[in-house]
Amino acid sequence: PGAVPSPMVGVAYLTPDPSSPPFVSEGQIVTAGQTLMLIEAMKTFNQIKAPRGGTLKAILVASGDPVEFGQPLVIIE
Repeated sequence: PGAVPSPMVGVAYLTPDPSSPPFVSEGQIVTAGQTLMLIEAMKTFNQIKAPRGGTLKAILVASGDPVEFGQPLVIIE
């Protein structure tokens, strides 16, 4: 419970660009609608937003990792 699944197949990015800090970090309090990461699919960057507020317990992917549809990306409790 608390897992946020990937809504698409693509490549995950935890930062908006290589020189910027990550959108979120483990242990951080997030709010519903806050951007967690980007997934690039077919040259389009899609924002993955928190479906609910809570504490970000774990980030399950690294920047640049390929992700599959339904794959857990983060855990929010």
